[in-house]
Amino acid sequence: MKTKSKFKRLLTTSLIALFLLTLNYGLIAQEQSSTDLKEFKITIEKTDNGLKMQGLKGSAWVDLSFSLANDKPQAIDEYGMTQLDKVSSIKDSKLADYLFTITKTKSGITLTGIEGTAWKELSFTLPKNGKQTIDQFGMTE
Repeated sequence: MKTKSKFKRLLTTSLIALFLLTLNYGLIAQEQSSTDLKEFKITIEKTDNGLKMQGLKGSAWVDLSFSLANDKPQAIDEYGMTQLDKVSSIKDSKLADYLFTITKTKSGITLTGIEGTAWKELSFTLPKNGKQTIDQFGMTE
């Protein structure tokens, strides 16, 4: 009986230690990646004709408007609409260096962060004429 009790205690302690190490590593990795990100801010609006985006900070573009079929992604970087295989190699220190895709779905919008974002995927509902602002860390006001 003593052996089972010691084994359970050792197993419990090991699992707790493993959990804490994993948690700590995740926080350190997040801190390191977030300090490397440059600041940008974009407002996304769903219109009658498609999507309208406004670059508020960190982008070379001010306004983008485009039609987008459901479930068809469109790549966006600091210079505007692009294609994933033709991303500009020109880097401007005054601009944020980001790349993501935006996809209109039946229920809203899905963004997939490829470069320069702390998020890998953001999904949210967006009613017609509704707006959502995003930045390098996710959804914001």
